[in-house]
Amino acid sequence: MLNIQKIRADFPILNEKVNGKPLVYFDNGATSQKPQVVIDAIAKYYQEINANIHRGVHTLSQLATDAYEISRSKIQKHINAKHAHEVLFTSGTTFGINLVANGFASILKPGDEVMVSHLEHHSNIVPWQMLCEKTGATLKVIPMDENGELIMAEYDKLLSDKTKIVTVNHISNALGIINPVKYMIDKAHEVGAAVFIDGAQSAAHLRPDVQALDCDFYAFSGHKMCGPTGTGILYGKETWLNKLPPYQGGGEMIKEVTFEKTTYADLPHKFEAGTPNIAGGIVLGTAIDYLNEVGFENIQKQELELLEYGTKRLLEIEGLRIYGNSKNKTSVISFNIEGIHPYDIGSIIDKLGIAVRTGHHCAQPIMNFYSIPGTIRASFSFYNTKEEIDALVEAVKKAQLMLS
Repeated sequence: MLNIQKIRADFPILNEKVNGKPLVYFDNGATSQKPQVVIDAIAKYYQEINANIHRGVHTLSQLATDAYEISRSKIQKHINAKHAHEVLFTSGTTFGINLVANGFASILKPGDEVMVSHLEHHSNIVPWQMLCEKTGATLKVIPMDENGELIMAEYDKLLSDKTKIVTVNHISNALGIINPVKYMIDKAHEVGAAVFIDGAQSAAHLRPDVQALDCDFYAFSGHKMCGPTGTGILYGKETWLNKLPPYQGGGEMIKEVTFEKTTYADLPHKFEAGTPNIAGGIVLGTAIDYLNEVGFENIQKQELELLEYGTKRLLEIEGLRIYGNSKNKTSVISFNIEGIHPYDIGSIIDKLGIAVRTGHHCAQPIMNFYSIPGTIRASFSFYNTKEEIDALVEAVKKAQLMLS
C-alpha cells in the first residue's frame, strides 16, 4: 500500500499555491509532475558529466555515453524488448509516429490501406493522412460506440490483405478507455499487417511488455511518466527497423560518407541523427527507476481507487455527464455539465487552484461523435488524493452555480 503523503513529498511542485489556493493538479494526461530525484538527476548530468556522446575518447564523453546507453538498457528491460538496439530515443511519441509513417512511404503503394481508430489523438491521425496522400494508400477508420469503446466486430470486417499497418492508442487520452490491443495485434498479424501502438497515455499507468503484446512498434513520451519534456522512446522490432529507411540524415546515423555514396550505421544509431537530448535520455531512465520503485501494481491500485471515487463523487452533480463509460478505463474522467461550456468551468476552477484540461484534447473526431465542443478532463496520477477530488467536486459545484 502506498504512503501517499511520503509519495507527495517527492514532488516539490505539489506544495505550490495557485491563485492563493493549494495546487490540485489534475492535468496528468497532458504532462505529469516530476519527483525531486528526476530534477536532481538533470542538474547532476550538467554539473558532472556534460559532454557529447559516442564520439569522444575523453573521459567525460565516455561517462556520458555509458550513462546514456545504461538508460537505454533500463528501458529495454522495462518494456521487455528483445534487444537494446530496438529501443530508439526520440523527442516524444509524436516523433516516433512520424518516423514510422515516413518510413512506410517507401513500402506502401496505391490501393494499400492504413487503419487508425476513431479514438486517436491528432498526432496518430495526421501523419498517417499525410502518408496516404503521399503514397495513394487509403485511410480506414475503426468506429467507436456510445461508451467510447472501439467496435471489434467492425474492426474484424475492415481487416484485409490490403491492410499494411494498423495504428491505435493503448489508452485514449480523451476518455481514458483501455483498448484491447493484444486482440487487435493478433488479428492484424493474421492478414500480414504491422501494428503501431501509441503508448503516450499508457506508459505512466502500466508496464508494457512488447514481446507479450507482439506489437511491431510501441511509442511513448517521457514527460507523461515523471520524466523530462522532449524525451521519448520508439520501440520497433529489429526486422522492421532494418526494413525502414532513416528518418533524418546527419551525424551519428552514418557508417561511411563520400560524395558518391553514404552507408548507414547499424541500429539504433541509424535512426538517431545528430546530438540527442542526452540529459533527457539519461534522466528518462531515472524516472522509470522511480516508477518501478513505487511499483506499477501500487500505481494501478491507487489510480483505480481515484477513478472509482472521482466517478461516484462527480456523478452527484446534477446535469453532469461522463464520456467514456467502460469497465476498461484508467484514471481519466472526461465530463461536461449540461448547458455550460467546458472552458468556462475550467477557467473558474483554476481560480480555486484546480488544474484540469478543457477542450477537444487533440481528439476532435471523438468530440464530433458526441456533438460537443469539448470536455472537462480530470486526469489523476498516483500522487493525487481523494481529498483533492473532493476539492474538485466543490469547485465544479461552485462554478455551476455561478454560470447557471
